[in-house]
Amino acid sequence: MLEKPFFDRDACLVAQQLLGKVIRRKYQGHWLSARIIETEAYYTEEKGSHASLGFTEKRKALFMPAGTIYMYYARGKDSLNISCRGEGNAVLIKAAYPCADKPGDTNSLTTTTRVMQQLNPTVSAEIRPLEKLCSGQTLLCQSLDIKVKEWDQHQFERNSFYIDDIGISPENIIQTTRLGIPEGRDEHLMYRFIDYDYVRFCTSNPLTRRDWKENEHYRILHLDSKKDRSI
Repeated sequence: MLEKPFFDRDACLVAQQLLGKVIRRKYQGHWLSARIIETEAYYTEEKGSHASLGFTEKRKALFMPAGTIYMYYARGKDSLNISCRGEGNAVLIKAAYPCADKPGDTNSLTTTTRVMQQLNPTVSAEIRPLEKLCSGQTLLCQSLDIKVKEWDQHQFERNSFYIDDIGISPENIIQTTRLGIPEGRDEHLMYRFIDYDYVRFCTSNPLTRRDWKENEHYRILHLDSKKDRSI
């Protein structure tokens, strides 16, 4: 389980190092698991951040100690964030991919997928494909039964909801601009991070945008390079 010291660091560093970690959520006796594949960092001083609008009771978690869960409604649906070092700084969990409790455990993956599909059907009540279950911040929360009313301003709990370090880190990370940031609110900042091997399952794939160019609209961090570890 990731503890406070992990989150008590720079938000961009936390956002990068959350990739590969696994969200664990217990639901009706079943552990649901999903590997984090996409994150976004936010800082108090930049205009894209909720915290830039100032302290309110609704945004209180952003100003609480690092590792505090901050949840809000995005288009009426739940969204998961975690506070980081510095008041108002946080990381948004943007997308994940369902996984087994243990590597190679096909039985637990089958159970995880089945329960998640029951929690998160399509708008037409059809079964949502595995690769689409957590491919967005609100889809992720719905598939894992993570709700604002239950978890906002709370800490992670080992027996019901936490983030696990299974010793896996992506070798390559895509760094690009965040999604949904209005013009004039620091939309140019490259504070979004994607696990390169899972990019086709993220919220929006920067590699498939015809008008986007590497090193202009996105860059690839090769984590065997000491230079690329520092962002």
